[in-house]
Amino acid sequence: MSAHISIPSRLSRAGAVSALTVAAVGATLVAPGAAPEAQAAPGAKALQVAASKKGAPYKYGAVGPHRFDCSGLTVYSFKKAGKKLPRTAAAQYNKTKHVSAGSRKPGDLVFFHSGRSIYHVGIYAGNGKVWHSPKTGDVVRKQKLWTKSVWYGRVA
Repeated sequence: MSAHISIPSRLSRAGAVSALTVAAVGATLVAPGAAPEAQAAPGAKALQVAASKKGAPYKYGAVGPHRFDCSGLTVYSFKKAGKKLPRTAAAQYNKTKHVSAGSRKPGDLVFFHSGRSIYHVGIYAGNGKVWHSPKTGDVVRKQKLWTKSVWYGRVA
């Protein structure tokens, strides 16, 4: 038994077949040349990974998967997103594309500084909040930014 599909006259046969193929396999249409989401936005994946570690205890020098220091959380999260970062916050800053506060996006790294010295790093969560592993005795959590002494970096 064969099914008959009516193709509206405004659609070409090739266009209708392509649209039907996409519908049949449940695929998402992507513009030609566009990168898959995981490659286009490693920060978005890293942000999800960091959020999944909510409540994990801080431990100096730890890089996961159950305990983290600040840069250990960012190293772990971006590794899961397919990107390699250096181990320390300052080295991570030097490895990123620096972006302004007005251009920041969820998934960008937030570098906390005193003068020219970087002392902490987290992952920007949007709405003025950051996922980070704060200090000994604390846990991975999302927190409102508490200072304006921050720089932003995007992992390419």
